[in-house]
Amino acid sequence: MKPDTITLWRPVGPAELALIRESGMRSFPPRLPDQPIFYPVLSEDYAIRIARDWNVPQSGAGFVTRFEVRRDFLEQYNAQEAGGRALREYWIPAEELETFNAAIVGPIEVVREFR
Repeated sequence: MKPDTITLWRPVGPAELALIRESGMRSFPPRLPDQPIFYPVLSEDYAIRIARDWNVPQSGAGFVTRFEVRRDFLEQYNAQEAGGRALREYWIPAEELETFNAAIVGPIEVVREFR
């Protein structure tokens, strides 16, 4: 992690990963109409749980992505607890995702895969 960035993770299924790859591993795709928020998570363990326990049964595979986001951008959001202190995530409104993507520093990396 660079001092001016924060490392985040995002669990994704195969369809979302394909769209991330289409971006050159530089951005996350727009949310679907029934997805009002984009939620990157603050720990790899939490992302693993979602990818393994939710994405695999839902779509046959789950992937954990890791990426860096500018700290000054994230300061406008509060981390939310989604069921406990270890389960923290940012809630980025769908209409702000393009701005979020612009705050990503470097590539989005796939760090785990579950089938």
